[in-house]
Amino acid sequence: MAAATVRSTLPPCLLLLLSTALASAATAPRLVLLAPSGPHTPCLDNPPNLTAAGDEAGELVRDLGGLQAYVTGSRSSAIVLASDYFGFQAPKLRKIADQVADDGYLVVVPDLLHGDPFRDEAKISFQDWLKTHSPVEAAEKTKVLITALKKQGASEVGVGGYCWGAKVAVELSKSEEIQVIVISHPSLVTVDDMKEVKHPIEILGGELDQASPPPIVHQFEQTLDQNNKIDHFVKIFPGVAHGFACRYNASDAFAVKTAEEARADMLSWFDKYLKKHQESSLHES
Repeated sequence: MAAATVRSTLPPCLLLLLSTALASAATAPRLVLLAPSGPHTPCLDNPPNLTAAGDEAGELVRDLGGLQAYVTGSRSSAIVLASDYFGFQAPKLRKIADQVADDGYLVVVPDLLHGDPFRDEAKISFQDWLKTHSPVEAAEKTKVLITALKKQGASEVGVGGYCWGAKVAVELSKSEEIQVIVISHPSLVTVDDMKEVKHPIEILGGELDQASPPPIVHQFEQTLDQNNKIDHFVKIFPGVAHGFACRYNASDAFAVKTAEEARADMLSWFDKYLKKHQESSLHES
């Protein structure tokens, strides 16, 4: 995969971070993910082609708070995007990151799976793989990354989570590390989790999602309604299944339109709670 170009608008302190930690995308392992054997899991439908080179505007950073990450954009407010089971290399996820960065944010997509997204060729069941890829543990590691971002001048942090990454986002929302979260077609998230959310949350679900079907999403909403101190927004997209926000079929006009609408909703929610246009703190080293 060809190396992406760093945006010229990056502030000096972040450029210093990048210059000392850049890793060539060409050295990353090339993986071809296959559907798992055993019981069907909608979270693993329509896997991305991780070998596909994209027109990426950001750059790989070898060590950002102990994690490899895709970094794009430049502002005083940062958004962390937590991936699904297929990891941070997914081209559509990085495209979303670039588009969010264009709206005025520093966007970080960390490798929370440590280069080990689920893949059938590993000859391990999905359930066994999940035991060693805990989103709760990933959330703790993300806190270290967020601390690093704040040391670099990020004044506020929002988190967007897809599928497995939604659980990461929800766990972070139980702490004081962040300001706002958006979760799309969540997996592993429970009603009890909603009782512990401390920050504004947007939930984007799919009408045909079997991982978090509408009745479950509505239970999330009802639980949040009982906590009137937490601002929340819930939306069910018609006619789409799990993965609609980041693993959509690019040749399907309806799927593309839905994904674009989901991204727009996510941005609107972040815009409501994050200060995206203030850059002064990032110029301090």
